[in-house]
Amino acid sequence: MKILSRYVLSELLQVFLVALTALTIFMLVVGLVKEAQQQGLGLMQIAALIPYVLPEAMRFAVPGTMLFAVASVFGRMSASNELTALKAAGITPMAAIWPAIVLSVLVSFVSVWLNDVAVSWGRTGVRRVIVGSVEEIIYGRLRQQRSYSTAQISINVKSVEGRKLLRPTLSFQPGGSSPAVTVSAAEAELRADAAAGTLTIICRDGTLQVGDVKAVFPDTIERVVPLDAVSRKNINSLSPSDIPMADFQSARIEQIEKIDQIEQVSAGRTALAMLAGRMDQTVPAATDWDREMARHERSRLNRIIMEPWRRWANGFSCVCFVLVGAPMAIRMRNADFLTSFFLCFLPILVVYYPIFMLGVSRVKAGGLPPPAVWTANILIMLWGLWLLRRVVRN
Repeated sequence: MKILSRYVLSELLQVFLVALTALTIFMLVVGLVKEAQQQGLGLMQIAALIPYVLPEAMRFAVPGTMLFAVASVFGRMSASNELTALKAAGITPMAAIWPAIVLSVLVSFVSVWLNDVAVSWGRTGVRRVIVGSVEEIIYGRLRQQRSYSTAQISINVKSVEGRKLLRPTLSFQPGGSSPAVTVSAAEAELRADAAAGTLTIICRDGTLQVGDVKAVFPDTIERVVPLDAVSRKNINSLSPSDIPMADFQSARIEQIEKIDQIEQVSAGRTALAMLAGRMDQTVPAATDWDREMARHERSRLNRIIMEPWRRWANGFSCVCFVLVGAPMAIRMRNADFLTSFFLCFLPILVVYYPIFMLGVSRVKAGGLPPPAVWTANILIMLWGLWLLRRVVRN
């Protein structure tokens, strides 16, 4: 029995590691090309992104690769009558399937870890590299397209000579009620300070317009803006999907306190208006903004509570895929590994992922409790156990 377990594990690991390497490299290249096109990155920035994009590529590659390995190995074993020989010797097919299930459990824990690392350390690292290289990114984009823009700043130039921007026009959108600022100059230069997190824009000989007020400056003016304002990646992301697993408990407590504070401030403002006799400030229309803020923060709380459940469900999809893929490959008796894989993957694609995404969407909206994200995993597991029962009994 030990020889059989070692044989199955050896076959699975060979296929799994080779396929994982190939698929990870493919997804890594796709991820890097996507970031390079969106951000205008150079070779140095792309090289710096590799360790941060790698966990993101692997977390998508691992479940599919696990299914590919079991479909290939058990499809070949069934087609070559190796499992029939085991039955003839009085050995149940479960003796060959158990090593795959044990391996999938171990891989699932690794996948959960990869999900955590990819969305916390990986995404933060990508933002840090891009924001730290924003000066080179802007210069590269201006040389190629003569323009660069984000939500808060827009830069258009006639040409770029070395570090000088010729005939630049810069538009700043401060946000809120502050007026827009437009600077047109004969030339300008950018100087980034990654340590301070700022970008200094030095303009010479031009005009400055703030709202309807316009002024001419023959000498030099400087404007310092945060790197986040000129980067297309915000390093201070507040998305719950970027929170490390270890910080979810504290993030949940902070979010509950924030919701309580919003509700208390709203109630206090209404009570104060009633005492002052300003009844127009107590009607529902006057508190629309507070209710919208509270609704937004409750939605974020739902996502914070849901996110650990989602990561564990994502990771343990490896077990689900093995429970379905192994018996299906055995029953199909097809030695062609690509055919076995696609026939095993098709029902997972049609059933598992739509149900999983629906569960995540409903939990985010607060319509279902967080464990509902496991619905797809449980259904696939039950289906896999039913298939395994048929394989063992037949």
